[in-house]
Amino acid sequence: MKPKATFRGAVIRPAPGARLQPGTKVVRMPATGASNPSAKDARVRVGREVAGRGGKGVSVITGLPLGTPELEALATQLKKVCGAGGAAKDGRIEIQGDHRDRLVAELTKLGYDAKRSGG
Repeated sequence: MKPKATFRGAVIRPAPGARLQPGTKVVRMPATGASNPSAKDARVRVGREVAGRGGKGVSVITGLPLGTPELEALATQLKKVCGAGGAAKDGRIEIQGDHRDRLVAELTKLGYDAKRSGG
């Protein structure tokens, strides 16, 4: 069996012939991109970025536990609320302009635990 390398370069190998003792609790870590975590467990953050946009600011929403189709539908809804353009890409929603307070209020109304991040 090939040893498993971790992100820090350590090698994880089970001890030869190792077995779990009776009564040992096995904890399984959830896979990344869990299928449907609840909205209350999600850490939704609304921030502002200007990097790589020629000084133009955008409001960025991260931490939403949604798949791509649901994320795009929510982005469309939020763009209409703000009256601005934007996009849903890389698991985040970008809305053109500084609409952080309005977005936090709307996401809270939809049941997400949204908080404003940044200055």
